[in-house]
Amino acid sequence: MKASNYPLFTQKNNPSDAEIISHKLMLKAGLVRQQSSGQYSFLPIGYRVLKKIENIIRKEMNAIGCAEILMPSVQPSELWEESGRWETYGFELLRLKDRHQRDYCLGPTFEEVITDLVRKDLNSYKQLPLNMFQISSKFRDEIRPRFGIMRAREFIMKDAYSFHLYQECLDEWYEKYKKAYNNIFTRLQLEYTMVDADSGNIGGNKSNEFHVIADTGEDDLLIDRDGIGINFEIAKAKYSSHDIKKIIKDNNLVHKKGIEVGHIFKLGDKYSKSMNLSIDNAESKKCNIQMGCYGIGVSRIIAAAIEQNHDENGIIWPVSISPFKIVIIEIDGHKNEHVRLFSTDLYEELNSKGIEVILDDRDAKLGNKLNDWELIGIPNIVIVGKSETENNTLTFKKRGQNVKATLSTEDLIKIIKD
Repeated sequence: MKASNYPLFTQKNNPSDAEIISHKLMLKAGLVRQQSSGQYSFLPIGYRVLKKIENIIRKEMNAIGCAEILMPSVQPSELWEESGRWETYGFELLRLKDRHQRDYCLGPTFEEVITDLVRKDLNSYKQLPLNMFQISSKFRDEIRPRFGIMRAREFIMKDAYSFHLYQECLDEWYEKYKKAYNNIFTRLQLEYTMVDADSGNIGGNKSNEFHVIADTGEDDLLIDRDGIGINFEIAKAKYSSHDIKKIIKDNNLVHKKGIEVGHIFKLGDKYSKSMNLSIDNAESKKCNIQMGCYGIGVSRIIAAAIEQNHDENGIIWPVSISPFKIVIIEIDGHKNEHVRLFSTDLYEELNSKGIEVILDDRDAKLGNKLNDWELIGIPNIVIVGKSETENNTLTFKKRGQNVKATLSTEDLIKIIKD
């Protein structure tokens, strides 16, 4: 990829309407642009990050035997009336009517749709357990969208659902999803924690949240000496107190702020019972299907990663989700043919080795180019100018670290590969 024909939309000034750092940096670095209140378009740099997160999630879901599907976002009211949530979900449910005045909603979640899907095709207990997931847009009619994609009207989520004949099977798969989630957030290279949580309007009898640790997080998390956490809302009931300082002191807990990016639930038969999803077991006894639900806020992870990884110059991406692994900045390549050839040869060699690289061959000053790529947050920066070309060397900088070195091409490749 060459920057001269790649859409880069960085901005010099801080957006006046952005309240938190991730919102400011996503706009300044050209990751997103606001379409309307609570709705954003992903630009090429932001979309690359989004796809990297999706691919990590997809690989871990596939690894536990969860099959990918895609369900419609426009959901008929009849399904929500069956579950009892059409009237109880609240104003966040984005409702609409078609030309025949039939009621629909834009799905904030998919319990009703997936339950209907399975009940149409489940013919035998021998088909169980079933595990399916999708990555798609979700919708909530937020009263006041804010913080950019952190709290938007339209957002991207991974939601998975599991179906079981017995509770014991659900318990077993719940632990598999827990492990998969730990793998996902470890591969994303984010500091995170899992806590016991309230099931909220999704329902069920057990749930856990996954939080990225960040000072700007909205959630108060209480962590014990073994690293086991609990959401403050649960802690208030558990310790019969609303005084967070007292709870922390009396129980030797550590207080951290977190951004919720994942939530898993044991739904039990909450939806299968109300929507008549049942099957005869081996003894011909009818059983309500036991369900689990497992969500990850894909687009929210981008904002959470930035809240956790930035400095005064911009974003510092974890390597696993950086839009590119390395940027080559050429100095006056449009004026110096030797510089242009040297930087192009390096670009092609890195490309041939499967390294994600972008060559900044724009007609712009070195300072402007450096500012752009530090703002965007590419972890490895190589500078090629007249001096480097004459000496057959490279000037190497590591984003977010006080590292600057003169390297050969071979040394650079070794560092990047490692």
